[in-house]
Amino acid sequence: MSFLEKMDDVFKNKWKFEHETPIQSQMIPELLNGKDIVAESPTGTGKTLAYVLPMLQQVDGDKMKTQALIMAPSQELAMQIVNVIRGWVEGTSISVTQLIGGANMQRQIERLKKKPTIVVGTPGRLVELVKARRLKMSDIRYIVLDEGDQLLSREYRVIVKDLIEAANTDRQVAVVSATITDEIEIVAKKLMNDPVRLKVSLEDMPLSGKVIHSFVKTEARDKTDLLRGLSHLPDIRALAFMNNVDQLRMKELKLQYNEAPIAVLYSSMKKFERQETLERFRKGEIRILIATDLAARGLDIQGLTHVIHVDVPHTIEQYLHRSGRTGRAGEDGEVLTLLSYPEERSYRKLAKDFKPVQKVWYKGNLAEGNSKTVSGQKPVTKKPNKKQ
Repeated sequence: MSFLEKMDDVFKNKWKFEHETPIQSQMIPELLNGKDIVAESPTGTGKTLAYVLPMLQQVDGDKMKTQALIMAPSQELAMQIVNVIRGWVEGTSISVTQLIGGANMQRQIERLKKKPTIVVGTPGRLVELVKARRLKMSDIRYIVLDEGDQLLSREYRVIVKDLIEAANTDRQVAVVSATITDEIEIVAKKLMNDPVRLKVSLEDMPLSGKVIHSFVKTEARDKTDLLRGLSHLPDIRALAFMNNVDQLRMKELKLQYNEAPIAVLYSSMKKFERQETLERFRKGEIRILIATDLAARGLDIQGLTHVIHVDVPHTIEQYLHRSGRTGRAGEDGEVLTLLSYPEERSYRKLAKDFKPVQKVWYKGNLAEGNSKTVSGQKPVTKKPNKKQ
């Protein structure tokens, strides 16, 4: 019997959930059987519901205790997960609340007094509430690390380990992400009980859209002007990435001065500023949203036409995470890299399997340029003038 056949009618009938994605069909039965999971599946392939649906089957909303915890590396992702859960539990006794930094802690404490069934939080705020003895970890039997590669990185690893070990000894743990490195898998296994390893690739997805990978040659100092030009294309709706938050802030000032339909998103922004920026982007008032990896982790923004790498990512995992924001749910998309001359070698290594096409910015439009790709060979380009 499949999960869909066993799913409570209150969920199935309300949402007309009829088709499982590959990661859902693999992950849901294992979670319902009590297994710990390390799951890898591309962005936009249904990972959230893959752990939310079995969690809703396992918790009991009539019990006055917090039974499940979902950890996320960013406020936006945590809020997004909460909104998904709220939609599914409407009309049931199951409750959910968010515990994130940047929000009023006293209000969160008041919500915890009501013993929500599920809590979704960021590591820093969760630790604060545990230390203040407001979040009782010993009652928690189900734990999910969403964007687990980020949560088990060196930045959060000790915090997350302490939270997991403080939970109920008979706990179930799931780690999900678009990319799971060997190092992260080793760390995850130390915190889990004989976990099942699951992996889905884009080729396994029946609704994968066509995604073009492309690049535009430019001087580093001209990237801001190029972004400004791209923002005025009539059909563009892009999420752009930079590697350095300080450079992001500098670009913000330049773009504000020229009143381009572009905004920035970074983790140190105030909560209401981030929410306002995302809402303006979703409404189409902003054409290009520039962010760091942490700020954009797990954001589900529908209808993105482009992902723009303002800076070439440091690793293939970064490239995949960023690029996976477009071409979702069967839609086509484009991954465009603004490529300065010093970045060519790194880009060739990252993008060789995607056979990117070269484009040029000409008279306010993107057009295909050199037909040669950078797959295994250096493009024929004019050397920059060292005197410039």
